[in-house]
Amino acid sequence: MPWGLKRYQQTRQLHFITFTCYHRAPLLSTEQARSTFVSVLETVRQWYGFYVVGYVVMPDHVHLLMSEPERGTLALSLQMVKQMVSRKLRTGKRKAFWQARYYDFNVWSERKRVEKLRYLHWNPVTRGLVASPEDWAWSSFRHYVRGEDGTVEIESQWTARKREQLGIYPVVRPRDSG
Repeated sequence: MPWGLKRYQQTRQLHFITFTCYHRAPLLSTEQARSTFVSVLETVRQWYGFYVVGYVVMPDHVHLLMSEPERGTLALSLQMVKQMVSRKLRTGKRKAFWQARYYDFNVWSERKRVEKLRYLHWNPVTRGLVASPEDWAWSSFRHYVRGEDGTVEIESQWTARKREQLGIYPVVRPRDSG
């Protein structure tokens, strides 16, 4: 781990995660590549039991706002996402798909949660890829605006309302201390 970098995990806080393609190459520049990433993210989300509050897949990087997983660690679940995506998308002689490691920011307040969600949803607009966040299909923005279900299950008020209507109430279990 780089000098001075501190990661605070097992705090039950959300994590704003960023990781990039190797040398910022636009390896997620096609619709197929971004859709593959989203599909893998949902598979790994289910395996490790974390929830996603927001995400955006950009041509050269990804932002996630997510919980810690119920099974395994944050690092392990992100490693699995990166490995599966690179195995599905890596072509030719390219050795590396992702930069090593990831950036992790603990989101400790509602104000920060909203700030990070806005940042990631507006990233495609800021980068000049689309005119409106709603025009970028590889993010959670449409879920928040329309309640639209996408490939990745988003943890939000929309989702909570749907669960209540179905009579599904989540059970909070304390973490093992060992």
